[in-house]
Amino acid sequence: MQSKMELLKSAWVLTAMTLSTTCAFIGSYFMNLTADNTEQYLAVVAVVLLDGFFGLIAGVKREGFKTYKALKVLKTLFAWVLILTVILSVELGFKGTSWLSETILMPFIIFQLISALKNASMSGFIKTELLNKILDKIDQHKGERDGK
Repeated sequence: MQSKMELLKSAWVLTAMTLSTTCAFIGSYFMNLTADNTEQYLAVVAVVLLDGFFGLIAGVKREGFKTYKALKVLKTLFAWVLILTVILSVELGFKGTSWLSETILMPFIIFQLISALKNASMSGFIKTELLNKILDKIDQHKGERDGK
């Protein structure tokens, strides 16, 4: 017959094995999810960092470096990576929902790219006239700008 100490020791071992197995399962699930969708993760990260890079430079030129604005880039990046992860998990779990990531993330990516263009213009990397031409090409149905 086992002593109480041996039973307690085996309970701790069983608990540790259960926790490590659960953590390994969750870790491998998310590793596979990100490995299978690296292009989407890379696109989200690249667009947020591009906008943040130009935004920080424009902010430094206007008002000096602000730590909370730099941290806002990281907060935005974390939020959108988390949203993408949840969307991809839903897509993986339910057949017929493969359209979710494109539908939800494309407007975000387009608005972030337009914001990056505006920030690049404000920081001096793109001339305002060129930005106006680009934006006019996007909105051709609105006609020509006054003062062109």
